[in-house]
Formats: sequence, C-alpha cells, structure tokens
Amino acid sequence: MLDLDRLLSRYNPATGELAGAKPVERRLADLRGCFADMAAYEAALAAGNPLLYRVASVEPARGEGDLHYGVGCIMPGKIGNEYFMTKGHLHAWRPAAEFYFGLTGEGVMLLEDEATGESRMAPLRPHHAVYVPGHTAHRTMNAGAVPLTYLGVYPARAGHDYGAIAQRNFRCVVVGRAGQPVMIERNQL
Repeated sequence: MLDLDRLLSRYNPATGELAGAKPVERRLADLRGCFADMAAYEAALAAGNPLLYRVASVEPARGEGDLHYGVGCIMPGKIGNEYFMTKGHLHAWRPAAEFYFGLTGEGVMLLEDEATGESRMAPLRPHHAVYVPGHTAHRTMNAGAVPLTYLGVYPARAGHDYGAIAQRNFRCVVVGRAGQPVMIERNQL
C-alpha cells in the first residue's frame, strides 16, 4: 500500500519553503573559498554573516530508480561583482544527472564538465528548466533583485560531493557587468 504522506509534499515557490523538511542554511562564512574576490569576501564578512541560501530536501524512497528533490532559495546580493551563490557540487555517483526548474527570480547556473573543465552558463528563471548532465559540477547564482527559488530533481543514489569543489573550485566565475551576468575565467577577476 502506498503511503500518501511520503508521496505528497507542499512547497511555496515564492519562499522556497518545503512542508515537513528542515532547510539547510548557508551563510557567508560557510562559503569561504567560493568567491574569487577574497578582499571583497573578507570585507563583506567583517560587516556581518548574512544568509546566502537555504535548501530543503525530500527523500521519499531510496530504491533503484527512485528520485529525490530539493527546493532552494538564494537571496539577492553580491560579494564584489560576484552574485550570491551556492557552494556548488558534483554528484558522489558521477553518472547522476539532475534537473533544475526555475520557480521565482532571475538566476544562472554555472556548469563545468569534470573531465574537460569546459564551462557554460545557463539561465534559471520561472518556466525554465536546466538539465545538468552526469559528471558535471554545478553552482547556482541569484542574478536578480529578489530571491531566486528553484526545484531540483535527482536520482536517489546521486549523493553530493562538495569536497571536490572545495579542493579545486570552479574554473570560471559569474559576475555582474552592465546589469547582466557574465562568465569569466576565475584568474581574470
């Protein structure tokens, strides 16, 4: 018999809240090493430790073929010219792909092929979906003036590998130039 309480979830697309799920919150201090402009990072941190984002996840089942999902909310803001962002990750099970669906706000995703280092930027906004192939590091940024919320759906066995990103980071960063997000090489900042 199917347990409907496990199968149904209610989320608020405006706030990223997910009923029954405790969100993981990340503050500026939690993203040390993610921003390329370390002087801007240290100055911002000295002024406070704001909430950058939160993600709540639902893991209804763990069997082969099952899916998990999370609802995220990234606050608007910048550190220097870099947008508030998530830590970014690879999947522990590298072949796992993921879909991100934009709910509110304006954002971008930075995608980096693990083998080649090739990077690309994809818009994430309402009524848009971004497909993240397996073996691809991904990071989400809020490029707008209001909170960015999104829904991510991934295989139950995907897992998250934050350590690989913490060790080598992304090759590129996304900065605001003339009011638009632009991807540049990290060493060009």
